Amino acid sequence: MSELAGKDARTYRLSSIDFLRGLVIVVMAIDHVRDFFLSGATLNTLGDPDTSLGVYVTRWITHFCAPVFIFLAGTSAGLMAARKTPGDLGLFLFKRGMWLIFVEVVVISTAWTFAPMGMAQIGGATLVGLQVIWAIGVSMAMLAFAQLLGRAPCLYLGIAIVVLHNLLDPLGSNADLFREGPLWGLLFFQMSINLGAVLVVEIYPIFAWFGVMLIGFGSSFIFEKNPEERDRILMRIGIFSIAVFFLLRSISFYGDPNDWNISSAGVIATIRDFFNLTKYPPSLLFLLITLGPMAVVCSRANRLKGWLKDTLVMFGRVPFAFYVAHLYLIHFLSIGLATLQGFDPGEFLVIFMFYPEGYGVGLAGVYLTWIIVLILLYPLCRWLANIKQRRKDWWLSYL
Repeated sequence: MSELAGKDARTYRLSSIDFLRGLVIVVMAIDHVRDFFLSGATLNTLGDPDTSLGVYVTRWITHFCAPVFIFLAGTSAGLMAARKTPGDLGLFLFKRGMWLIFVEVVVISTAWTFAPMGMAQIGGATLVGLQVIWAIGVSMAMLAFAQLLGRAPCLYLGIAIVVLHNLLDPLGSNADLFREGPLWGLLFFQMSINLGAVLVVEIYPIFAWFGVMLIGFGSSFIFEKNPEERDRILMRIGIFSIAVFFLLRSISFYGDPNDWNISSAGVIATIRDFFNLTKYPPSLLFLLITLGPMAVVCSRANRLKGWLKDTLVMFGRVPFAFYVAHLYLIHFLSIGLATLQGFDPGEFLVIFMFYPEGYGVGLAGVYLTWIIVLILLYPLCRWLANIKQRRKDWWLSYL
């Protein structure tokens, strides 16, 4: 039988999946603390040659988060298929997808800005950022219909999307985060839509992420196998994905619009350029080198023991609550730091990219704040995880 999370009321859960989800959500928090606390932080530090190696690595390791979240959302849906009819599963996925989109637009966008009535920096408009929760929500709503095809067709369709979508790169070759575009552009590249009182900025284009969710859904049968066979398959898939990444990246044949070059600045600069991949939308190479290593980690999760694994499993059982709470907490803490540094707290009722110069801490301060955030969130997440472990009320699936 599959290794199921012990004594969990929702018996389809796997502790190895919760462990992986907990690991990446904890790592994700580092990046968001960096956004709000690092002195001189920028949206994308990987392509900036002035970025220190420490900041580069800090940013790069967080690339694992979105692919794993979205893949595992599909996997969890696939595991639910064993206990729900296609109609019931489709209805659940559609309703949950709509809920996630609502939360992204109303709750999470407010967490980023603390300015629901608008920001002067963008002409008084209210900023709505469509990020990873949006990508999960839309992909889940689309999966509500795609899952009627069955897991195998979804798997093949997802692979086709992930492998071939870079052929569409020219559509977004001149894309800019704040460039207005047609509605169909939401599928393929970053863009904005000006609705007058609201500025909608899509950071996570949908098409490729939907492919990732389809693969997660279609490959969920792997997690229904006995632990030994499952871990063996995951290890092989992970190693294969990593090998394909290095092959394609080394010859610059296909899979990422951002080519790399041997740098005159030395080996480290060359390696940094080699791993500077495209996340928005996620390129084939980006997905190979993030999902591949995570498959390897997941294949070894059962061998880990102790308080660290237990803590990550606990966080992984409440990822949505963690995500929402950690953004509000980080923003509040940044205002506290700003006050201590002599700034007007009102200057920080904006998204972090508009924080005033002179504010912030170094990288060591970012990691210290990250640890504080995890400690402060632990009681809430532990309380909710215990409730979800004991009960299976319908509303708990939305938290």
